[in-house]
Amino acid sequence: MTAIAAAPPRAPKRQGPFEFWGRMLVLPYLAIFVVFVLYPVGYGLWLARHPESYVKLFDDPIFFRTAVNTVVFLVVAINVKMIVALGLSGFFVQGRWWIKILAAIFILPWAVPSIPTILSVRFMLNPEWGVINSVYFRLTGLDGPNWLNDPTLALGFSMLMHIWKSLPFWTLILVAGRLAIPAEQYEAASVDGATRWQKFRFITWPAMRSLYLTSTILSMIWTLGDFNSVYLLTGGGPADLTHVLATLGIRYLRLDQVDLAMASIVVALPMVLPLVYFMMKRLSK
Repeated sequence: MTAIAAAPPRAPKRQGPFEFWGRMLVLPYLAIFVVFVLYPVGYGLWLARHPESYVKLFDDPIFFRTAVNTVVFLVVAINVKMIVALGLSGFFVQGRWWIKILAAIFILPWAVPSIPTILSVRFMLNPEWGVINSVYFRLTGLDGPNWLNDPTLALGFSMLMHIWKSLPFWTLILVAGRLAIPAEQYEAASVDGATRWQKFRFITWPAMRSLYLTSTILSMIWTLGDFNSVYLLTGGGPADLTHVLATLGIRYLRLDQVDLAMASIVVALPMVLPLVYFMMKRLSK
């Protein structure tokens, strides 16, 4: 019997120019990711590795108040923002010329930088020379309240600031979702005598439900990291009673308690990671 000849070894695959330049263009991104994302996160987890830090954190009464503020901020601000955005998307989807002008004005709060706008609102709420109390004094002859000296009012204004700033973005997202619905469905519903509520219930909402829920989850992730709306408006005051998890770390850094600052960020991960998981799961579908 003749022996079967062994197959010759395959020649190594030569790297084409597209593969080479593709890898070269990815390298800067990987370097930035390692230096500005992977290393800071790893270093923060290393600083927060001691269990004593979490014991001290949970014993701090400000942490419990901060956790409650964060939950209230998420529940109130996100639901109000998304419900209002859903309603406004039905208004801005109309093709009238004056509605297009209003849409251009409406998007300005989201387009302008956060720092000057929030600091301007803080100046307006100043009890001594702010615009709001000045107008209130001219109309009533009485001194206006110290708006940001009350924890409930201060947190409420922070939520209003967040809603006002991010509402245009989510409205545009939902407008895009409404424009993707075929107009023939609404025409057929009008022929059948459907009301506006029936059109929304049986046409608009089924088509936009997935987009609405995905946008809500993404909004929750971004809101958990919203630093500007609270810190620039109230600074966490009065008496550190309006802090949220996104701003609590700054309080500990100012007190030179770096371990508690890192621990306060780590304890937010159980809230963020499930949201990221559900977000990616919905996008994969």
